[in-house]
Amino acid sequence: MLVIMEPEATEAQVRRLEDRIREMGYEPHVMEWPNQKAISVTGNQGSGDRVYLEGMQGVFKVIPITRPYKLASREVHPENSIIQLGEARFGDGNVVMIAGPCAVESEEQTLRIAEEVQKRGGQVLRGGAYKPRTSPYSFQGLGEKGLEILAKAREKTGLPFVTEALDSGSVDVVANYADMIQIGTRNMQNFILLKAVGRVGKPVLLKRGMSATMTETLMSAEYLLSNGSREVVICERGIRTFANHARNTLDISIIPALKQESHLPVIIDPSHSSGQHYSVIPHALAGIGAGADGLIVDVHDRPEEALCDGPQALLPEEFSQLMYIARGVCAAMGKTIGFPQVR
Repeated sequence: MLVIMEPEATEAQVRRLEDRIREMGYEPHVMEWPNQKAISVTGNQGSGDRVYLEGMQGVFKVIPITRPYKLASREVHPENSIIQLGEARFGDGNVVMIAGPCAVESEEQTLRIAEEVQKRGGQVLRGGAYKPRTSPYSFQGLGEKGLEILAKAREKTGLPFVTEALDSGSVDVVANYADMIQIGTRNMQNFILLKAVGRVGKPVLLKRGMSATMTETLMSAEYLLSNGSREVVICERGIRTFANHARNTLDISIIPALKQESHLPVIIDPSHSSGQHYSVIPHALAGIGAGADGLIVDVHDRPEEALCDGPQALLPEEFSQLMYIARGVCAAMGKTIGFPQVR
């Protein structure tokens, strides 16, 4: 249910309504609208409780929510959510550029690439300190040492950074360093992890599972939102299909579908969808054209030496090419991407 308050409703009336909802065994989520407040109610199984709330002082009307993802739905939040991360704003109609190495390999490597990303227009740095790998023999990341390196890169470049938390045990240490916490594709339905990350309250980048439907993706976002997170960005990173010409199949169709159903910003990962550097730029441009709110791209100046996903990484010069072409596409759409000019 969505309880819409009268524009002149007092704070005391809102608190009494919250208490009443909890007494009924449900959970209230207060939402600020322009000149008005609303309370989303989760946990109720039907519309029979409406009559008990509609008569309370300060209540304008109660609307049943039909979607299973209550807090992520446009029924609850009709306007686009705008999520601020440093100078970047996800969901404001422009395109945010996130870029950096797939994995933090060393301090020297990370600082070097972070500077390249910043001077070429990137707004947010990416880098994995904890790496879930298909093979147990592959590089697993530097752990907290990698987080310390990312923090140094932030201090040097001014770029906020996003990095992945692998399990509930690592959430607190990641949250102590990161500006945004990533939920990787393999963990999209790790509900214990989602609850733990939601309780931290930091911005979250939720990557779609490699075989997940749109509803499953939004229900994972709902776990984050219902546990306290208010800033969730969904990332389409390619799904598993019968095709073998790319690492994954970039599902462009889900971008407008997600934006129709949900107020949450949607970005794409053209690096993990393509798996090869030569197709990253076409994938990125397709995502922008479909309405994506941002890109997250692998950049490495020595991809042949990379400890993780070297073939899909763009060289700094290729990243500049992406920024140049993407700026033209965005300009034609009335948008901007990245910093307005190369620093």
